[in-house]
Amino acid sequence: MEGLFGLEAEDHRLVGARGALEGGRRGVEGHDLDVAARKSRARGGLVAAVGVSIRDLVVEDGIHGHGARRYRGPGAAGDRARATVPAVPASQPVSPMRVLRRRNFWPYFVGSLLSNCGTWFQNIAQAILVYRLTGSTLLVGVVNFAQFVGVFVLAPWAGGAADRFDRRALLVVTQVASVVVTGGLALLSVEGLASAPVVMALALLLGLATAFATPAMQAMVADLVVRDELAQAIALNSLTFNLARAIGPVAGAVVVARLGVSAAFGVNAVSFVALIVGLAMVRPVQHLRGPVERPRLRESIRLVREDARLAALLATVAAIGLSQDPVNTLTPGFSKQIFHRADTLTGYLVGAAGAGAVLAAVTVAGRGRDPVRRLPVSCAVMGIGIASFALSPGIGFAFVGLAIAGFGFLLTNTVATTALQLEISHEQRGRVMALWSLCFLGTRPLGSLVDGAIASVVSLRAAGVVMSLPVLVAAGAMSLHLRRSPRRPPGQSPLGPGA
Repeated sequence: MEGLFGLEAEDHRLVGARGALEGGRRGVEGHDLDVAARKSRARGGLVAAVGVSIRDLVVEDGIHGHGARRYRGPGAAGDRARATVPAVPASQPVSPMRVLRRRNFWPYFVGSLLSNCGTWFQNIAQAILVYRLTGSTLLVGVVNFAQFVGVFVLAPWAGGAADRFDRRALLVVTQVASVVVTGGLALLSVEGLASAPVVMALALLLGLATAFATPAMQAMVADLVVRDELAQAIALNSLTFNLARAIGPVAGAVVVARLGVSAAFGVNAVSFVALIVGLAMVRPVQHLRGPVERPRLRESIRLVREDARLAALLATVAAIGLSQDPVNTLTPGFSKQIFHRADTLTGYLVGAAGAGAVLAAVTVAGRGRDPVRRLPVSCAVMGIGIASFALSPGIGFAFVGLAIAGFGFLLTNTVATTALQLEISHEQRGRVMALWSLCFLGTRPLGSLVDGAIASVVSLRAAGVVMSLPVLVAAGAMSLHLRRSPRRPPGQSPLGPGA
């Protein structure tokens, strides 16, 4: 994404309508990008050179039509080096609707939303099916383990693939594979062959595709918008997950109740096609890919170990990844054993958490001058919501508790993910977002097994209370970390000076 890398603080000046602009701290990054001048579409007008003449500038429209300007230095025709001058920050906050109207963003948004809704059809249907077949909360946890263990195992390779290959092409391949797996599960279910081991095996295969898709999807958001729109784009990307969390489980429960689990699996298979269509309609920025190297987990971990800011943010993401598990693993048991209702109540309980997340997205997410300092509060809100659900005396209290948990979940995840995206360079983004996947989704296998085991050995309520602890601990730890960090001056990284 243009604009994500600043201009090295040297004696460069931008002469033009915006006046002088000193460069950011990241340094000029070269990009092997051929940019054709589009005179009939250029909105940027005349842009003065940064130490070069106006004829050396190329102004690109499309997704960069609002502020991102590319220039070529003297002799650039020989070495093809490109750099990006970041847009001057606007005086007014970027509107989410402005980002959503982008021709290069809304198809991805719609496709992702429909695909995520389909994923919740899958999650609800497979949890209900396994619970019906076995009556075991532990085995529901095992299905979740199978679905997400691939993210844990393949994180370094998935991140390397997102950095080295075309992200859109990689996503299309993973979505086609997902169509094959989920379509096969739908057919097996129609024939009555979808036993618990079969569901687990296909969940494992689907998880392998998810492992490669997730870091590419997270990293590609930055390739669709300019820097000053990144926070809102990430919030909108999170909104697709949480709108889906509100809509998908409820709709999935209705489909399971009226048409059966096979239909729910089939809807998910079709939903992947929607994302493929959305990907075909966007044109993400193509960056110079690094040399092909064998990806190693220790190399990705080293990137984080050398920067305490990234480590703190990823630890927070891991905490919310663990603490969100009761929403998926425990709700079938709560529906039948605690509330003595039909197992399709599972969808409505999960939908309550999604509704809380959507409320956070449209009210407070992405707002505020220094949102990272809200992380301790948002973590605490999520933990209190999960504990309240676990201890709820009735359905009404359970809905409220899950809505509160979803509210805190969205705030925490959006702030942490946005800060991560702004902290890292393009060349590192795929690998670091693979670690994000490892923390957010890769913790789910462990959380699902622990959650299901405690529910089976002790009780459902005890499991919920225990699983609320990671995010509550994260709230305290992040509060201590931020107290030791100075307030963020304009232009400084979200968590203060680096380690």
